[in-house]
Amino acid sequence: LAQCCIAAFIALFFTRFWLVSALYAAWWFIDREKPSKGGRRIHAIRNSIVWRYMRDYFPITLVKTAELDPRQNYLMGFHPHGVLAAGAFLNFCTEASGFSTLFPGITPHLMMLSLWFRFPFFRDYLMSGGLVPSDKESASYVLQRPEGGNMLAIIVGGAQEALDARPGSCTLMLKNRKGFVRLAIEHGTPLVPIFSFGENDLYEQVRNPKGSWLRKLQHRLQQIMGISLPLFHARGIFQYSFGLVPYRRPICTVVGKPIPVQRKHRPSEKEVDQVHQKYINELCKLFEEHKAKYNIPEDRHLEFI
Repeated sequence: LAQCCIAAFIALFFTRFWLVSALYAAWWFIDREKPSKGGRRIHAIRNSIVWRYMRDYFPITLVKTAELDPRQNYLMGFHPHGVLAAGAFLNFCTEASGFSTLFPGITPHLMMLSLWFRFPFFRDYLMSGGLVPSDKESASYVLQRPEGGNMLAIIVGGAQEALDARPGSCTLMLKNRKGFVRLAIEHGTPLVPIFSFGENDLYEQVRNPKGSWLRKLQHRLQQIMGISLPLFHARGIFQYSFGLVPYRRPICTVVGKPIPVQRKHRPSEKEVDQVHQKYINELCKLFEEHKAKYNIPEDRHLEFI
């Protein structure tokens, strides 16, 4: 879709509609700071019937385990990334799973790689759902809203975690991911763990163990491009043996309880480590309490790398 937007933007310059691209370029320059200032959500797009069809395809469900006070801002850690982060997108960038009904007074924002906001037209589409760039400036803008009511979701494992996304996997890239914890302490924002059961079950992935030539190539491409390129497959449109259409497997995104965080402008490494460990403990507790409902074997536990 991003490539199509670029192609359309350039192609219009060579047609009688060149003024459309020229005017958009001027608007793009004037509006260049908007993604890092909370974006520009469009409720008609968030409420589109298309997302309800997407929800019902898997299906995708959002589960609340605790009330969230709309007078506070929240930083939510979403796990796992999966191949496409379908649960994160549908639950927080659309109203298909009823976010506003479950959490009244809370405005959700989901962080996405900043690279995607550099594409013409595509950037406006991303902002319409509540997506913001994954940089500190954007995060701080959302979390420092004085009257509260903002929620920022971060897919903590990021693109690197997607390389381990395969059915049955409970491996999370979290052991050394502490930037989001530091951010929460600096703003005094409660941390909320989220585990999305079934997120890793949508695709099979070509075997790429650490140390293999494929994994090394994927890491190298990630360093160059900023995005990971997992080799995945699932089913086709009219057959079930092979294709890029995700399997119809349920996703249940469980939102945990807020973890209070004491505000400190410049937290020490020890303070960050303490809150980070508390977050991991709460995430494990959330996983263990709910795994039986979603057919996770009793002897399977979260692994952190």
